[in-house]
Amino acid sequence: MRVRNEHERRLNVLPSEVGRLLDTLGSPNDRLWPHRTWPPLRLDKPLAVGSVGGHGPIRYRCVAYEPGRRVEFEFISKGLSKGLQGRHAYWVEQEADGSALLRHTLHAKMDFMAYLRWFLIVRPLHDALVEDSLDKAELHLRGKLARDRRWSARVRLLRRALGASSAGVPECRSAGPTA
Repeated sequence: MRVRNEHERRLNVLPSEVGRLLDTLGSPNDRLWPHRTWPPLRLDKPLAVGSVGGHGPIRYRCVAYEPGRRVEFEFISKGLSKGLQGRHAYWVEQEADGSALLRHTLHAKMDFMAYLRWFLIVRPLHDALVEDSLDKAELHLRGKLARDRRWSARVRLLRRALGASSAGVPECRSAGPTA
């Protein structure tokens, strides 16, 4: 089974400003990944082709990196990633008006068990995490969010079931993840 999952955020800033955030991914000064409310993205060395890491139980390696423009990771099929072949990436694109589009894509092929895990558990958590990362970028670049996004009841329930706190205040929001 194939899965395509895409998220994007239009930001009224120069693409180079978004690219500077992208380049901090996995570093101690990461300004893109929502590491205060989700498992941090950790790499075995600074962001570069060949660096290996992941977040929580998801493992991957960097297979493409264009500083300020794009980073792409390939899943390592073990743990929660077992039965999963594919990639996920962050892209910075320039819009016609000169502003930036920050995009996250996940394209994968999954066996039945991986797809079942994806559909029931991983997808809602993944979607919330990626939207939180886009919120973090928007907050860093604009100083505020155009729209307050809150975790769904399903995401809060899954986080609680998996032992993650739903009561904490997300790093990008002024209000907690309620309703």
